Amino acid sequence: MSGTLPRFSENGLQSAATACEKESSHPNRFVAKTAPIPESPMTTIDHFADRFETTSAEAKFRLAPHNIEAEQALLGAILVNNDAFDRVSDFLRPEHFSEEIHRRIYDIASQLIRAGKLASPITLKTFLGDHDLGGVTTPQYLARLAAEATTIINAENYGRTVHDLAIRRDLILIGEDIVNAAFDAPVDASPRDQIEEAERKLYSVAEFGRYEGGFQRFSDALTTAVDMAAKAFERDGRLSGVATGLADLDRMMGGLQASDLVIVAGRPGMGKTALATNIAFNIAKAYEFRPRPDGTPETVNGGIVGFFSLEMSSEQLATRIIAEQAGVASYKIRRGDIAEHEFHRLAEAARDMQTIPFYIDQTGGLSIAQLTARARRLKRQRGLDVLVIDYLQLLGGSKSRGDSRVQEVTEITTGLKALAKELNVPIIALSQLSRQVESRDDKRPQLSDLRESGSIEQDADVVMFVFREEYYLNNKQPREGTEEFLAWQTDMERVHGRAEIIIGKQRHGPTGTVELAFEAEMTRFSNLAREDALPEPR
Repeated sequence: MSGTLPRFSENGLQSAATACEKESSHPNRFVAKTAPIPESPMTTIDHFADRFETTSAEAKFRLAPHNIEAEQALLGAILVNNDAFDRVSDFLRPEHFSEEIHRRIYDIASQLIRAGKLASPITLKTFLGDHDLGGVTTPQYLARLAAEATTIINAENYGRTVHDLAIRRDLILIGEDIVNAAFDAPVDASPRDQIEEAERKLYSVAEFGRYEGGFQRFSDALTTAVDMAAKAFERDGRLSGVATGLADLDRMMGGLQASDLVIVAGRPGMGKTALATNIAFNIAKAYEFRPRPDGTPETVNGGIVGFFSLEMSSEQLATRIIAEQAGVASYKIRRGDIAEHEFHRLAEAARDMQTIPFYIDQTGGLSIAQLTARARRLKRQRGLDVLVIDYLQLLGGSKSRGDSRVQEVTEITTGLKALAKELNVPIIALSQLSRQVESRDDKRPQLSDLRESGSIEQDADVVMFVFREEYYLNNKQPREGTEEFLAWQTDMERVHGRAEIIIGKQRHGPTGTVELAFEAEMTRFSNLAREDALPEPR
């Protein structure tokens, strides 16, 4: 930019050349006046201290990083050729500019361009009003921005510079908050809480380029909702959420919705983990992506899955999945009781699964804070579309040991819901049920059966129960040759290989029951053949 182009200072605008001279004459670093150190044989310390000794006239306050010239060059390019806006609109927002007038210019220009109108000095001055910008009026400043603009070829580079400097300013604010919180910490605030808060802010800066949320316009929320509907129209199965691979369940839920906390509950032996692994693998196997304009991948179908296996090891989990995919009973794999053709099926299935984006963390005894940190790290490093936790009661809280288990579970579910919103991914958390289910004649679970805390029901967006009547009937086999045995056989034929997924709560949809096929030997859930879809007999 020309040296005559005005730039902002405390009292208005001054020339870029003058500002550059001032910046070059004052080092961009903190300096301090130290008391003279008496003579000592420790000459190394004396020399070290002398490096920091200076006069008070040289001690200057360090300004936050910014580049007024880059902001001016970018805005000028946009005003001259609105196509320059398309090169930066994917990542640059008004709050990334360091000067308020530049934020307003970029915001108004972006609104005009998105509305299909021309953004120029003439059209913008109506919305900005007339202000004294250090001896220059607003129309004059806009005209000067456009007159001294460079080609739009460099617009993206200028935009990246403005964006990167804004991130550095956010990092400075976070650093100041960390220091202030450490010095003035309340009595009841633990260092772990401060670490978690600092990590949350840093993650948000790394992921979104900002570290604090706030109100957003309803029009922005509407845009997001319309985009979600458009993606559902483009996606396989016409689902707004991530497809589970189980057609009837997807039809009832519309897929797994971003930011939802989904609780999968059931008594031992019902197949909670089997259902979770089936859904997780189906999602990872269907993963497809396309590159965004900035080069990062955007998920089109399926998704990247993170699986916290707090109960089973990664090897046990992999054995379950490979047994399901190869069609070999998992107990045969564990005992080594497999035929040669079954081993070939296992090897082929293993080769097919090598490249799927399925990540397992088998660490036991995690706290909700540790799980949150690891999930953020996975999202930042690898990407994340669905998170699975097996199971909720094995997580620990971060509060004092005097808290009851109910309070601890409340903290865990609240933290998981907050994490789902922060990462904008669905979280599937498995949960146990209380023993009172066994005391009823009808063993089908209810919301009141959720164990240890009512907060599970409150915080969850979806609660679904896994129920297999075959499991209970199998334990009630009467003596053969009796009328009861014949009735039992009839009931067993009716429920054999069937499982019910009871949706007891769904915040954005209906409740009800979905029937699935279940193969116990392979621990595999699949779609149940519907009578209306069967071919007619010839």
